Amino acid sequence: MRVRRWKALCLVVAWSSLAAVAGPASPAAAARSTDDMGQDVSTAVYVVDSYWRTHWSRFFTGKYVPPAVYGGYRRGVTKPPLCGGRRLGYDNAWYCIEDDYIAWDLDLMAQGYRIGDAWVYLVVAHEWGHAVQARLRDSLVMSTYELQADCLAGAVLYGAAADGVLRFERGDLEEIAEIHRRLGDETSWTDVTDHGTAAQRTSSFNRGARYGVRGCLP
Repeated sequence: MRVRRWKALCLVVAWSSLAAVAGPASPAAAARSTDDMGQDVSTAVYVVDSYWRTHWSRFFTGKYVPPAVYGGYRRGVTKPPLCGGRRLGYDNAWYCIEDDYIAWDLDLMAQGYRIGDAWVYLVVAHEWGHAVQARLRDSLVMSTYELQADCLAGAVLYGAAADGVLRFERGDLEEIAEIHRRLGDETSWTDVTDHGTAAQRTSSFNRGARYGVRGCLP
């Protein structure tokens, strides 16, 4: 993807485990550097924040206020941040509801980045989706909490592309499908903390991509 120039739910909502994304890298993925990943993460934050800042009033009342972005931390280098007085874990990406920020383990990002650069856009858009949920009245937040965040991620990334801010490159859609395949739960959604199967996650993302933000609301 490229930009056109110009488990306590009350505390945190998490992305997925590091083990779920481990796998062989393609030659192209192996050639990507840490600097490339850092640039893609910064770009993803810009793209997602810009979309919500531009379009918030089309869908919701009130003023758009973005979450803080704590950013990355790494085992042996930086401790995870505190969320409501409790320290987050490694090997995951998070939205901290109590302190309203997004953070991620850099090793998780690096592992997923081996699949492709779409990974960082998907992670940022998904966690930002949880921040959006935290700003909505209860009637707009679905019990399928994680799947709704997947839907909002699809709405934002495709919406940004429609705005001309983001351009999908060859292979991005395949990367997104592969990410959902690796991160899907083994069983169907049954509880608010479940992420859903690969098919459910892909379907939710595609619904947002096709129908936009309104397609993600009850």
